[in-house]
This record gives sequence, structure tokens and C-alpha cells, in this order.
Amino acid sequence: MNAQILKRVVRAIAERSQPDLDQLAQKLVETERRTGHRKLADELDAILRTTQPRVSNRAEVLSRHLQQLPTSRRHGDLLASNIPRDLLQHDMVLPPQTEERFARIEAEYAARDRLGAFGLRPRKTILLYGPPGCGKSLGAKRLAWNTGLPLLKVRFDALLSSYFGESAANLRAVFEAAKERPCVLLLDECDFIARSRMSGRDIGEASRIVNSLLQFMEDYDAPGLLVATTNVEKSLDEALFRRFDDVFEVPLPGIPEIERLLWMTLSGINVEESIEWKRIASVLVGSSAATVVKVAQDAAKGAVLTGRRVVTEANIRQALSDTKRTEPTS
Repeated sequence: MNAQILKRVVRAIAERSQPDLDQLAQKLVETERRTGHRKLADELDAILRTTQPRVSNRAEVLSRHLQQLPTSRRHGDLLASNIPRDLLQHDMVLPPQTEERFARIEAEYAARDRLGAFGLRPRKTILLYGPPGCGKSLGAKRLAWNTGLPLLKVRFDALLSSYFGESAANLRAVFEAAKERPCVLLLDECDFIARSRMSGRDIGEASRIVNSLLQFMEDYDAPGLLVATTNVEKSLDEALFRRFDDVFEVPLPGIPEIERLLWMTLSGINVEESIEWKRIASVLVGSSAATVVKVAQDAAKGAVLTGRRVVTEANIRQALSDTKRTEPTS
């Protein structure tokens, strides 16, 4: 039994976390079988199958999990927030090539033990970039949902400190927490701490936290995933890109994606059959996925408020007009 699994077993026993113990026991069976100890693996598997499953108290498990979130040394502030599973939106409408990139990450995570048997390492660190509202944060939530991992979102407001070296210490605590318990660790808008060290406005503490982030990324070997997002990838430190296993864009939706977003958002309400979806989608080209969803939701609200409960093209065009009036001008 390697040291990492042994520590997780002891921790699960100390926390009385039956789900973690069940998962670790199954992992031990797979490890013994992979190393050729088939008889022992079969005996362990038989023990697991004959043991009556225990019903875990979800509230107690969640409470323990929250207590294990990393905190700052000086003030005890939470350095990351746990996003409950029932708040993980995960339905994404993406171009085929982008969908394939997400699906491959999920497939490699599911097959991590098989890949490990051949000395192969699954993609663990991912950088998502693209314009605001295109779905980068949603991509992290989708990965958490499809892998079954909890989502921990780093709180940069609590992580950064004016005290010498404290920001780096807080960042270390976050990475150590991710190593101790499998999760999707989300560095949302990571340019907040990862801007290039070549900037003329660089200060000592900012440079130190970038150096620390580079080192933690270099040594990253946690059992879960790390997902970073940015709207301004060109401002990131160039050395950071080499630390990620996969870097790809989450683009603005094209006409096919816009049509699907409109249909999905309006699926719970009656819609006029004569609507020319392609023409409406062409008007929305260049808009973010978030804007498209908002237009559809506003159109549905307009239909309900008029008492018709059927979305018409006039409702959608009104929503489009309202959205254009409220969008900031460049």
C-alpha cells in the first residue's frame, strides 16, 4: 500500500467517512489485481460484496467536508468555497471540437487506473480561456458533475495578503487541501494572480505568488483535477502555459449552438411554430452563451406576463432589443 493511500485510509477512519472507505477499499482491490495478486484481490472483493452497505448521513459528510476547507493562517478565513453538487449546472452547448476536448478529460479521469497500469498519466490540469460569458466556469462545473468530484473554488479575495510571503503560504494550503482530498480545484479568472512577471507594474509580492503558483503546478499530483480559467490569456505568465496538461478555448457560440441554446432554454414553455430560428440566431452571432440564454429567458417572461404563455417571435425580438440597450458599449 503506497503512502498516499495509507494516509487517506487513516483519515477516512478518523473522520468516520464510510463513502471514502468504500472507495479506498475498491481501489486496493484494483491495485492488488493489477499487480498480479489475483487470489488476494478476489478475497478482498468477496469481503466487500458480503458486507452490508451502510447508510451515510449526507449532512454529516458535508459538515466534515466544510471543516476541511483550507483557511488562512492569520485570520482563519476560508481560502476556497465548496459548490454543492445540486448547484452544479452542467449542460453545455459547444462546437463538436470543444465538446471532444471536455469529453476526453472526463474519459481519461474515468480510466485513470487503467492508464496508470501502462505508465500513462491522465490530463489533470486544464486551462480554459475565452471571452466573458462563454462558459469557462460552467466547464469546470461540468467536469465536476461528470467525474463525481466535489468542486472547490479558490477565493482570491481571502488568499491574497499584504503581508510578506503570506499569499504564497495561503496558496500552498489550497494545493495541499486538493492533494489530501480528490476534488476539482477551480482557479476562476486566474489572471488575478498569474499575470506575467514581465509587467512593468510588477511588485515583489505579486512576483512571489506567480513563482509559487508555477512551483505548485510543476509538482501537482493531486488525485483530482485542477481547472483554471481566464478572459485574458495573453496577459498570463508564459511559463504557466507549460504547466497545464491541456489548454483550449471555450469559444462564443456559432449559429448551430445559438439555436440549441434558445431551444433548450425555452423547452419548458410553448413556442410559436412560425419562429424563424436561424434568422434570430444570426442576429445573436457574436454574443456570449450567457447573453443568448438571457434573451430566451426574457422572451419567456414576456410571454408569461402578457398572459399568452406562448413565446412568439415578437417576444424574442423585444428581448433582443432590451438586451442591446443594456449591453455596455465598447
